[in-house]
Amino acid sequence: MAAKDHGPGDSATEAAGLAFVVADDHPMVRDALAAALKGAFPDAKIGFAGSLSETQSAIDAAPETDLVVLDLDMPGMLGLAGLAALRAQHPSLPIAIVSATTNSAAMRQAIEMGAAGFIPKLAAADRFLDAVRMILAGAVALPDEARDDALASRDRDLAQRAAQLTPQQHRVLSLLAEGMPNKLIAYEMQISEPTVKAHVTEILRKLGVTSRTQAVILAQRLSLDPVTKPLPTASEE
Repeated sequence: MAAKDHGPGDSATEAAGLAFVVADDHPMVRDALAAALKGAFPDAKIGFAGSLSETQSAIDAAPETDLVVLDLDMPGMLGLAGLAALRAQHPSLPIAIVSATTNSAAMRQAIEMGAAGFIPKLAAADRFLDAVRMILAGAVALPDEARDDALASRDRDLAQRAAQLTPQQHRVLSLLAEGMPNKLIAYEMQISEPTVKAHVTEILRKLGVTSRTQAVILAQRLSLDPVTKPLPTASEE
């Protein structure tokens, strides 16, 4: 899918109307985001979604979509694994993440994975709209704390390495971080246990670690929320 081309400061574009998909599983948040977009872009068409599958359906129903405003904490998303899936299916469609996370490494990873922007959920409406306009103009909207001059070099490097994972590998890593053994991951993803083991091997290689425990520790550093799940047992190493 190719997104429409919007040049900086193109008022004619706004007048002609834009198309957005607002994806969040909280109706009040969806309505607030949509109201802000409608206030700035009165002729905009806005689709809604409350899960990853609904987001995929909304995009398919509106191929003219200019921007997806995406919450990472929805059913089916598994955090950044959902972003990876959407980027694989719609590589040219701009996606703006709107999230409550304060983890700057996770913010940076989303950008490394191809998101066009990361907007804190607590941001004021004018800041949200400024970020949307930046993205529509072809720029990347990123909070100051996730920029090169503020982000620790080890977190920047980790975000770049994690961005190399495939959508399936992101799902496996997310389930590893939840403390699932291979057998349960295979059941959850409806794949074979040897396939899970192959994914784990590739995850370790791309992250530059030698054990599941090390991979989970890195995943926790990139987590959207504080992690309290147990680390893998020795039998799963």
